[in-house]
Order: sequence, then C-alpha cells, then structure tokens
Amino acid sequence: MIRRKILALFAVMGAAAVSACAPQTVYVPQPVAIAPQPMAPVCDTRFQVVNNSSRPVFSLQYSHASRNDWGVDQLGQAMIPVGGVWNARAANAGLYDFRITWNGGGAAELRRVDICRASRIVVTNRGLYAQ
Repeated sequence: MIRRKILALFAVMGAAAVSACAPQTVYVPQPVAIAPQPMAPVCDTRFQVVNNSSRPVFSLQYSHASRNDWGVDQLGQAMIPVGGVWNARAANAGLYDFRITWNGGGAAELRRVDICRASRIVVTNRGLYAQ
C-alpha cells in the first residue's frame, strides 16, 4: 500500500516536472490597427464677383465674418465694369462678409456667405447675392 502511494506520488511529481519543461503558450498583445480618419474635403475658396448691375463697381471689400472690419479694397485702381467679372480667392474657409461701392455712390453688403459653398457673388441694382 505504501509502495502504491509512493508510485502515485512519483507519477504526480513526474507529470509536474514534464509539464514545467513543455512549451508554454504565452499571450503577447498585438498592436491594434486604427483605420485612418478620412480627410475632410478640401474647400475651394475661389469665387467670382459678377457685376450684373447698371453701374461699374468702384470698390470691393471682403473679410472673414469673424473680423470687425472690411479689409482693404481688393480692386485697387481697377473697377468691375457693367457685365464684368472679377476672380478672387479667400484666404481661408468659412463665412465671409462682402461690401461693394458703385462708381458715383451707393453701397451694398452681403454677410455670412459660406465661401466653400458659394462660387459667385452677384452684384445687382438691388444689392448682392451669393450663388
């Protein structure tokens, strides 16, 4: 009986010794791949000022709506003639305010135009609108 217990003890110890030598499965965390975020579409800030009024446009000012001033006259010494088009590009995306003055007097303003959506500022005898 003692002999059986000793044999059983050796069997258990042998199994433990063999399992200690056996290859072990080790969990190694793998890095998780994160899908890149899609890039926001690039805003095209180019636009045209189209003079559909009956008078030449003497000055054109525009600035980001977050500013408190109109900025400089973009036309300088030039004018936008009746039926003329002037091409421009805003510095940044966002909302812009526009102001024109006509040759001979009078002015019109248009505020909070999303420059990413509007590609034309149209001057009429009644004022400005965006397309």
